[in-house]
Amino acid sequence: MRRKLIAGNWKMNGLLADGVELARALTNHAASEEITCDLLVCPPATLLMTVGGVVSTGPIFLGGQDCHAEPSGAHTGDIAAPMLADLGCRYVIVGHSERRSDHGESDATVNGKAKAAISAGLIPIVCVGESLDDREAGRALDVVSNQVRGSLPSEGDVVIAYEPVWAIGTGRSATAGDVAEMHAEIRKVVAELRGEEAASGTQVLYGGSVKPSNAAELLALQDVDGALVGGASLKAEDFWEIARACP
Repeated sequence: MRRKLIAGNWKMNGLLADGVELARALTNHAASEEITCDLLVCPPATLLMTVGGVVSTGPIFLGGQDCHAEPSGAHTGDIAAPMLADLGCRYVIVGHSERRSDHGESDATVNGKAKAAISAGLIPIVCVGESLDDREAGRALDVVSNQVRGSLPSEGDVVIAYEPVWAIGTGRSATAGDVAEMHAEIRKVVAELRGEEAASGTQVLYGGSVKPSNAAELLALQDVDGALVGGASLKAEDFWEIARACP
């Protein structure tokens, strides 16, 4: 059975004191209560070193929110995957819908970033997801399948996160049936690209307004191997309740 992963994407939130407080609250929970899933926090780049120092003694992994496709160079404002690894990161999110929409990142761009992460010893969390227009037009499966084909490297450890764009930060969540259908489709595409054994071992997370009230239903689905949590990851109690919901 694939172990579940609960990943917190803090996005562009938190000053130094906020990051320390949140990280300490989570490590305190982890020290006092054993859970059945892996935990990951992805703070802003400004907090990586500090948060990494707090979580380094416990079972919580550290991750970045993005990386560049090149290992170094004249790319002002960007962060290379080896830099994240140097800070103790184990994962990095690539291709989040906010990067795709705000920065025009294509599947090819995401693919390059995922390859760079793997080369640096990181596990990329490759994000895919359809817009509301795609969903309402009946294109959701095709859109996401094509994103997986274009964004996923041909080899190396990866995690895939399905995050319907219309459910991110809106309070709306896909139905359990929609999630189950999409995750099964994603695993089928991974099998086509990498083989059945690789597909069986690949974690596929759900992201999109995951909260304590819907976590248990979503995490109980057969092909859901965890969650990529946005807003709820900024509250230690909510994030921990989601982690507790892992079967």
